[in-house]
Amino acid sequence: MAVTLKDVAAHAGVSVATASRAFQRPEMVGADALTRVRDSATALGYTPNRVARALITGRAGVYGVIVPDLENPFFPAVLKGAQARAHELGAQLLITDAGESPEGELPLVRTLAPQVDGILLCSSRMDEESLLEAAALTRLSLVNRVSPQLPGVFADPEPGIPAAVQHLRRMGHRRIGYVGGPVISRSDQVRREVISRICAAAGLDWIEIGSFPPTADGGRSGAEALLQTDATAVLVYNDLMALALMERLRSYGVDVPGQISLVGWDDIAFSGMVTPGLATVRVPRYDMGATAIDLLHEGGQDDAPARIGLPTQFVPRGSIARAAGEDARG
Repeated sequence: MAVTLKDVAAHAGVSVATASRAFQRPEMVGADALTRVRDSATALGYTPNRVARALITGRAGVYGVIVPDLENPFFPAVLKGAQARAHELGAQLLITDAGESPEGELPLVRTLAPQVDGILLCSSRMDEESLLEAAALTRLSLVNRVSPQLPGVFADPEPGIPAAVQHLRRMGHRRIGYVGGPVISRSDQVRREVISRICAAAGLDWIEIGSFPPTADGGRSGAEALLQTDATAVLVYNDLMALALMERLRSYGVDVPGQISLVGWDDIAFSGMVTPGLATVRVPRYDMGATAIDLLHEGGQDDAPARIGLPTQFVPRGSIARAAGEDARG
């Protein structure tokens, strides 16, 4: 006859309700009762589900994943990499969407923490204080975000951005704009620093066009702002924004790339399918997801946190042309 929860409760000398809470919400059960339920489950061979096994093995076999926006085409490849690696490790993923709300991330961590072995935070917008509060609840691994006290994996802007800027320079562009992402995006801040440094070293003018939501609407707004400048080429926070920006420019009769050249960031699938193809900086998104799961599986925040930068790659396509009226120089 199969062992039941009632059998475990009787063996441990606790109520069925307490035994149930020990499996479902162990933080609500006293240490002595939790130990007795765990020992009873082991002695009786009671392993009805993942949560019960977690009491015995210390692992739930599930990792949580929080992304800011599931509709953003950046994240599917990250999730595929994370899922493939998790499956290799015999684990599952529990995925949720923060709705582009920094304030919504910590409550999601609180909800997921009792159910998972750790949480992968993608492009987190939380401040450092909130990140540390989240890390006190469960093991964390960051994707597309760098924190001095937490492990994570990020896309290194180099060599991708320097290669893109140098290509634009060779095509005769001397005034290069940047349509940025959210002000609170750490990766956006890093990219601005790299673009500024590379442009200064190459003797180019760079124009900060503004900060916009990382969405198609953000790209369209970026196009409106871009048209108020004299930039002949523009780098854009992500491909989704760049594609929408291109569509808005062309609706106004602006020739892309004849009048303005564009470079995106990510290399999502659609970037190579449009006409002209969108030049971009390719981010190793699949590898980022897989590496982030490895960081969750292998270590915790007690050790020196591993921060892994994966190199990016510039992908030239048809959205770049020689600057009008200027000779290209090396």
